[in-house]
Amino acid sequence: MNFVDLVAQQQRIRQKIEEKIRIVLDHGKYIMGPEINELEKRLAEFVGVKHCIGCASGTDSLLMALMAEKVGPGDAVFTTPFTFFATAEVISLLGATPVFVDIDPKTFNLDPEKLALAIKALKAGNASVSPLPGTISQELSAITPKGVIPVNLFGLPCDYDSINSIAKEHGLFVIEDAAQGLGGEYKGRKAGALADVGCTSFFPAKPLGAYGDGGAVFTDSDEMADKLVSIRVHGQGEDKYNNVRIGLNARLDTLQAAILNAKLDIFPQEIDLRQDVARRYTELLSPYAVLQVPFVPGGYKSVWAQYSLLTGSPESRANIEESLKKDGIPTAVYYPRPLHLQTAFTSLEYKEGDFPISEDTSNRIFSLPMHPYLKVNEIERICAVILASLHL
Repeated sequence: MNFVDLVAQQQRIRQKIEEKIRIVLDHGKYIMGPEINELEKRLAEFVGVKHCIGCASGTDSLLMALMAEKVGPGDAVFTTPFTFFATAEVISLLGATPVFVDIDPKTFNLDPEKLALAIKALKAGNASVSPLPGTISQELSAITPKGVIPVNLFGLPCDYDSINSIAKEHGLFVIEDAAQGLGGEYKGRKAGALADVGCTSFFPAKPLGAYGDGGAVFTDSDEMADKLVSIRVHGQGEDKYNNVRIGLNARLDTLQAAILNAKLDIFPQEIDLRQDVARRYTELLSPYAVLQVPFVPGGYKSVWAQYSLLTGSPESRANIEESLKKDGIPTAVYYPRPLHLQTAFTSLEYKEGDFPISEDTSNRIFSLPMHPYLKVNEIERICAVILASLHL
């Protein structure tokens, strides 16, 4: 059994993918070929924004957005410690300071109430209100709160009405990290269109994945789109030898765009199939209080990048994972160590206990196979093994 079954998807559209790759081979425009523009237009329409700018990876999409906002040394950007490393990494790459905010225990997304407290703590230099990096506590006058990066974890959008409102009150930008969330919805709006800027990833295992790295940035702002197009290619102006700002080499490959165009044709159907898989998991597992199944608030729609369960204890998780492994069923833990406890962020001087919900969740969460082509009998088998391991 595969954790993510890309083979089944490829078998469904193999001929179309090969045709689109052949067209690229025939025209030979491997960098910024016509497939890029086609994909950007289709994705902008899908998300419901004016502009989509394809790029080389989800990490680059976040980095480009921060660069467009002129984030740099002396700036603080708030984000969650319960996410993939790249979300905070890009903040540090620009010399800015990540300020972590704990998560909601039901959705695992950034908690708006705790965000408000973190902003208050930063402005007052009072770590008793919310944990702060040691560098900020020591050099408060040199730190400026600049923005927020909420993460649509496991495919579920954050509470953007609350987050955007808090950010607006304090003059902060919001960058939506929808690397796992493209295809999700929040109160009738699509992921990628829920903040000032939306970013996503086309890593192969993502709900809409390429056959290599790729990403995109979404915005309704003409000015922001112009900056992003420039940053994507070394800060170019009118042409590639006229450089108006410092930028990146962050172009999306034409071949990857061609593959994504083929996959985008079936993406809406695959989103529906993901809902079916998640619904079946929840029906079979929700009656048992020893497991916390994913929570989707009213008005939200997850794209189910992952289907993650919370167990009663780390020992219970280990027992379940071992039972599944013996039966040939793969699992994964996202994320075993929160970002504030990562070695790379030691200089921030956070400590164990600063973000208790993220830490507790990391110790008890694990994810099951999730993809559109998971069969009903496979779901039933997975759940039966889980329940048997718990003697239920």
